[in-house]
Amino acid sequence: METLDRIPLRIGLEEVRAELGNGDRDLVQRLLDKETSWIRPRAAYGVCRVTGKYDRAAVVDGVLLKSRVLAHHLKNGMRVFPFVVTIGRGLESRADATKELPARSCLHTIGNLALNKARRYLKNYLKKHSAHARLSHLSPGSLKDWPLEAQRPLFSILKGAERAIGVQLTHRLLMNPTKSVSGIFFPTETPFESCQLCPRDPCQGRRAPHNADLVKKYGIDSL
Repeated sequence: METLDRIPLRIGLEEVRAELGNGDRDLVQRLLDKETSWIRPRAAYGVCRVTGKYDRAAVVDGVLLKSRVLAHHLKNGMRVFPFVVTIGRGLESRADATKELPARSCLHTIGNLALNKARRYLKNYLKKHSAHARLSHLSPGSLKDWPLEAQRPLFSILKGAERAIGVQLTHRLLMNPTKSVSGIFFPTETPFESCQLCPRDPCQGRRAPHNADLVKKYGIDSL
């Protein structure tokens, strides 16, 4: 397992305001100036091989991952990158201790933006160092096809993530710190987003439109 301990992030005033629906400019700027030092983005990832391929599952470094969608994209011998990314507990603790609801909401929004940026940084880092022109990812719990229970086998591949970057898998299969994301990056010829298989609307975090044809292609339930 490899780690990235220094992930550079820049969070702009206007992108935070956009996420908040044109939030208060002075409040956002004040919190960006005061609180972003609590953000500590870190990542742990593996460089693994697909060692088995089935219709409804794939084997990565000897660990069975049950998912039609994942199996559709993976091939025997393919190099893939299981990962965990976090921004640590600092900003989350500051948000939870804030009594003013607008400020608390703003801090959580800043944290979510920081986490997404850290994940994208890892993606670009892996593209650069693996010579893959395009990588897509799937995260446990993003689809019914790969539910939250997939955290267990994923974390068994990423042994030592808690020690390396401080992310612990709880008995409820959630991550602590909560501002963390896990999943697996894999090479793709065309861009893939799990949002394409999810009909939930409206969704603030949607990254791609729902594609009913893809749902039929994979032979899965959307939710």
